[in-house]
Amino acid sequence: MAGTDEAVADDDALFVLTAVLLTPAQFPSVLGDDYVAACGALGLEPYAEGYGLVLGQDGGGARWTVVVDDVSLVAVAIASWDCGMEYDLSPDDRSVVCALPGWPLALAVAAPGVPAPHDPLPDPEAEGTDPAPLAPPDTETWGAAQRRLGADEIALQWAAWREQIDDDTTFSRPDDKAPVNGEASTEQPSEGGQGDAAEGNGSRQHPGVRRALAEALAYVTTPPPPGRIRSAFAPGGARMLRVDGPGWSLVARTDDIAFVLLDEEPGEVLPVGRGPELPGLLKSLDELAVRPA
Repeated sequence: MAGTDEAVADDDALFVLTAVLLTPAQFPSVLGDDYVAACGALGLEPYAEGYGLVLGQDGGGARWTVVVDDVSLVAVAIASWDCGMEYDLSPDDRSVVCALPGWPLALAVAAPGVPAPHDPLPDPEAEGTDPAPLAPPDTETWGAAQRRLGADEIALQWAAWREQIDDDTTFSRPDDKAPVNGEASTEQPSEGGQGDAAEGNGSRQHPGVRRALAEALAYVTTPPPPGRIRSAFAPGGARMLRVDGPGWSLVARTDDIAFVLLDEEPGEVLPVGRGPELPGLLKSLDELAVRPA
């Protein structure tokens, strides 16, 4: 493998553009609701140690995702890049598990000195058994991948989303059973947002929110597959939770409220107030969560 500032040597060289972790505690949500599903989307066994995904181009410009089992090396590279430091990510060939055509994530960068990014041509010797090239989800349509990406965006921009919710908002609660009429929405907090934050009574009366909260509560007694509940650092000693289930995603701070996104509500973000039940639910989920090492 080679860095993007090196001269193109041959078509077999991979010019690394970025990398992501694929572990129970940290994986691209676009791939699935949990670690097992994310591995399945790439045809990988869900080993507890996880993988690193190295995204780059070969000398002909073709997109490739190289899966490696040297998770520590990839983690160091990502941490260095996040700090603005240079790091030459060059995994040993012995750590390579497989090379998959395409990229599962949308990248706005390309390697210099090679043709524009494109899917590699099928291997004629594979006789049509090549895997289909990986591709990011269609951003023009709403579905499970977009719902999870929306929850990720809220977690990244929590303060901006939280500022939309004031004391007049009527929230859903984990123990809320009675439907209440009313619905409203506000504008996105930024151009990068994935949807609208519901206010008024909309989330309280929504059966999908009650279903999501009930299924999240069920996780406490029947733990879900690894990665379906993830916990990350948040200011003030709190934790940021990301919880997913069939058709829903929840993002919450353990010291604050929660937001729910649903497959059946394109672009809507529904707030869940703390009330008497949410703090205990979030605490229990956090205790079950997989955390980054």
